[in-house]
Amino acid sequence: MDELRSKYLTLIAEAGDEAALETLRVQAVGKKGEVSLQMRELGRMSPEERQVAGPKLNALKDEINSALAAKKQALSDAALDERLRSEWLDVTLPARPRRQGSIHPVSQVTEEVTAIFADMGFAVAEGPQVETDWYNFDALNIPGHHPARAEMDTFYMHRAEGDDRPPHVLRTHTSPVQIRSMEASGAPTRIICPGRVYRADYDQTHTPMFHQIEGLAIDRDISMANLKWVLEEFFTAYFGTEVKTRFRASHFPFTEPSAEVDIQCSFEGGTVKVGEGDDWLEVLGSGMVHPHVLKSAGVDPAEWQGFAFGMGIDRIAMLKYGIPDLRAFFDSDLRWLRHYGFAALDVPTLHGGLSR
Repeated sequence: MDELRSKYLTLIAEAGDEAALETLRVQAVGKKGEVSLQMRELGRMSPEERQVAGPKLNALKDEINSALAAKKQALSDAALDERLRSEWLDVTLPARPRRQGSIHPVSQVTEEVTAIFADMGFAVAEGPQVETDWYNFDALNIPGHHPARAEMDTFYMHRAEGDDRPPHVLRTHTSPVQIRSMEASGAPTRIICPGRVYRADYDQTHTPMFHQIEGLAIDRDISMANLKWVLEEFFTAYFGTEVKTRFRASHFPFTEPSAEVDIQCSFEGGTVKVGEGDDWLEVLGSGMVHPHVLKSAGVDPAEWQGFAFGMGIDRIAMLKYGIPDLRAFFDSDLRWLRHYGFAALDVPTLHGGLSR
């Protein structure tokens, strides 16, 4: 063992690189190394001999491993020193121009809308983007034969053959968040539900994934008059000018009565100007929450009532900031984002202004 110790400690000290060091490690303490072979001989020794030889062999193995580790660290330090001597940097060279990121219009408008509704007492509620068809359709009074439930309009998640569990979908609106919120908190409530939604559609004004914000207010004496006031206050704050609205009777399964809401605008030279002119532009759907929806969420419709509305965040961003094509929102074009993006510290507030 003394000969082995002297031999390998000398060879380790003389090793010139990590490859040579690894070769020595295998020769000494590898599975078939000399020290390992010696340790296999312990089984043939008498108990008395084993008590003497065993500790010595273990000590030898530990000493060689420690020498290997120390040499490896020394070689690494030497390589780093050599690299530092060979590499250099001229600190007087001009630096790269500072690059500052920008906030995407969707993120900015989401914050603007949230700030406005927060000032009116609405909290923000969120939910999963993959929903059961019960939350996405049944709880919202959307019957099984409704066109929105067809695979040509809705993205259904894959199910294995024979799987009897309820199907899951990529949510087609953020209305399921309203159900989940009422289940958790009951009534009264006042929330907005922003988030991504998915529908099988793609053109200049539609994309398979887009952003939507819905609002819900439940109390004992809420009426359509409250809905009209909330929406007009929102549009006035959002567009920075007084905006007239027009309610048109419509039909949505989850509201009764239902209304589509138009805002006053004018079309001049291919652009839309909100808050002036004699034209109207439809921007959202709304109505009084259907009793079936309240029952699904565990709220008694005989005691509580309220309104709901929903609008596309991408669409109102296009209206306010003059963005002509919805598809450009998702093209990942840095030139587009530098043009339409917002400063990172441009935080929307009602007292400081929504955007600058």
